[in-house]
Amino acid sequence: MSGIAVSGFVRSSAFGMAAGLLALGLSGGTVFGQDAQSWMRFASQSQEPASVDGTPDRKFAREWEASPPKGFPTLSPDNITPMKAAIKTYSDVVARGGWPIVPDVVLQPGAYSPAVRLLRERLMMSGDLKEQEGGNGYDFYVEKAVKRFQASNGLTPTGVVDKRTVAALNVPAAARLRQLRANLARLTDLSRGTSKRYVIVNIPAAQIEAVENDKVVSRHSGVVGKIDRQTPLLKSFIHELNFNPVWHLPPTVIEKDLVPKGAEMARRNQDVLAKYGIDAFGGDGRKVDSSKINWSSGAARNLSFKQQPGPENPLGYVKINFHNSHSVYMHDTPSETLFGRNFRAASSGCVRVQGIAQLASWILAEQGGWTAERVAEMKKSGERLDIKLKKPVPLQFVYVTAWATPDGVVHFRRDLYQKDGVGPMASAY
Repeated sequence: MSGIAVSGFVRSSAFGMAAGLLALGLSGGTVFGQDAQSWMRFASQSQEPASVDGTPDRKFAREWEASPPKGFPTLSPDNITPMKAAIKTYSDVVARGGWPIVPDVVLQPGAYSPAVRLLRERLMMSGDLKEQEGGNGYDFYVEKAVKRFQASNGLTPTGVVDKRTVAALNVPAAARLRQLRANLARLTDLSRGTSKRYVIVNIPAAQIEAVENDKVVSRHSGVVGKIDRQTPLLKSFIHELNFNPVWHLPPTVIEKDLVPKGAEMARRNQDVLAKYGIDAFGGDGRKVDSSKINWSSGAARNLSFKQQPGPENPLGYVKINFHNSHSVYMHDTPSETLFGRNFRAASSGCVRVQGIAQLASWILAEQGGWTAERVAEMKKSGERLDIKLKKPVPLQFVYVTAWATPDGVVHFRRDLYQKDGVGPMASAY
């Protein structure tokens, strides 16, 4: 009987992490077994992304989150067989009683605690740790295993077992099994609709993939909708790019952000539109004097609002349009701070894209005359320009929290909007 390992990957970078993906098989010694040659080497201890006191290096974390590895396409039909193998393996884990609970304590390399023994057992059962000896000591092998687990669960692979890592470790095996089954149905359906060249946004992962010929051309960190302003599931075609766009404030932003802020500032005799460089227009299309708007009367909800291109425009310098009934789009942003965070559900439903110039260049590759240099020049020039695509690019916004790939890696992400039916535990990290 063959199995599939639950493991992670690490990205090669200037901050000293060896790259690779793990392909692991089942053996009789533990729930998951491994070929010693398949375990990727990590950099030396002196290069590991943690400070002397065990606090993760924030620069490393920001760079990792903002620059995810390409990996394998999430929606590839080649993922169906590994998913079925993962379900069989997780069924065996559940039948054996699942894995132990790891205590909610911070653990780091060099630690010596009974909690480390439980951590070892947990990591061995998920296939991230192969060494059976070591007892209570948090050694180099445990550190590597923790990093593998963190990477495959959508966490920054620091090697430090913090609260988020503990929460992910303690999601019951039965819950993970239910997620795998739910996502197998999703992937089976979604993979049928993939074309030669497409873009997907995986909402729980807060990542964007540009895929061509079943290979990931680029993967981008993203910012998706808040829990109370969820990014919708949809299937469409990218048909237009706006360079240095005018921002037409959507109804949700007007209702939940602009009007309350306008009322708050008016009480201090301040003008919210003047401060943020936003223009208001009446139903006849004429510009409205912002000083005469009564923000508390509700009349402002009947106005439309626009912000011209510039450094304060939240759309940045590129907006990616596709027809949909939710008034959402993908766009650049003048502030990239959120891309370096692990939790990136912070928008009003639209999707912000890190490294959008690369994505825009790829989308425009079949347009003719659009090079990466020309795309970059549009940012420098500030020129307003709308480009309608001669050949629209298929796009899907999907909700995939668990998937397996042909290399033997099983991935999990937060059940951000709790669509998996496993309760809050799978979203609370």
